[in-house]
Amino acid sequence: MTAQLRGVVPPVLTPFTAEGEIDLASLERLVARLLDGGVDGIFALGSSSETAFLDDARRAAALEAVVRFADGRVPVLAGVIDTQLERVLAHARVAERVGAAGIVATAPFYAITGPAEVEAHFRGLAAGTDLPVWAYDIPVCTHYKLPADLLVRLGQEGVLTGVKDSSGDDVGFRRLAMLNRAAGEPLTLLTGHEVVVDGAYLAGAHGSVPGLGNVDPAGYVRMDRAARAGDWEAVRAEQDRLAALFEIVFVPAGRVGPAAGIGAFKTALRHLGVIETNVMAPPMVPLGDDDAARIAELCSAAGLS
Repeated sequence: MTAQLRGVVPPVLTPFTAEGEIDLASLERLVARLLDGGVDGIFALGSSSETAFLDDARRAAALEAVVRFADGRVPVLAGVIDTQLERVLAHARVAERVGAAGIVATAPFYAITGPAEVEAHFRGLAAGTDLPVWAYDIPVCTHYKLPADLLVRLGQEGVLTGVKDSSGDDVGFRRLAMLNRAAGEPLTLLTGHEVVVDGAYLAGAHGSVPGLGNVDPAGYVRMDRAARAGDWEAVRAEQDRLAALFEIVFVPAGRVGPAAGIGAFKTALRHLGVIETNVMAPPMVPLGDDDAARIAELCSAAGLS
């Protein structure tokens, strides 16, 4: 099931209570929203889940809850993001225990690494788990761009199942897709660049992992199905609407990274009645009323109520 996973696989957010605890009731409603939207899978404990800000116990609790709420209706990929192999393998064992369908790992980070170390990292991870391994290319966080030729070679050898590309490098993604196609498509390629999913499909992507898909999962599913049908006018129209909705992340002034992006997604979901609060993990500060009002306007303009 995971080896053929394609389509829309949103990186589910982690809702919090006003006191900063994981809000399981809100998380259940959010997972239900994704499933009702027709998504093909769910990515738990990715960057949009604020994984880097969660301790191990909260990581495990969030992942277990998402798997339970999904209830086998779609596969759940588990992020195992950490600095080095042994820590990543510890997260992989949790993913195995709770029933995740696959794991998603970045290159090791903090310590400077190169191609040899990154290859050894993914080989060690694949050898240490029976779960399919997806490479997560996010150089803004790891300070290392995963080489396309390495990814394809590891795919050919069965070390990697797929790639979640959040590099923002459209030229690099096109090259990866070309190399993957020439090799017989050993990798499933999912783009995390939610405003150019249409271009990624044309380049050779098999699906998307859009953070904005928490807010409008059905829109990304419609675009995916239109792409499968070759209806590129419909793809373009849906992408244009979603790009206009993505403007919510530019509403917060003076905020960058997750404080703006995740903050806007959570604020939109609170407005839509899906989650109770827009609280984020410390040290990030939730967005205020002025930002929330503008985000609500953009949601309405995109047809969300």
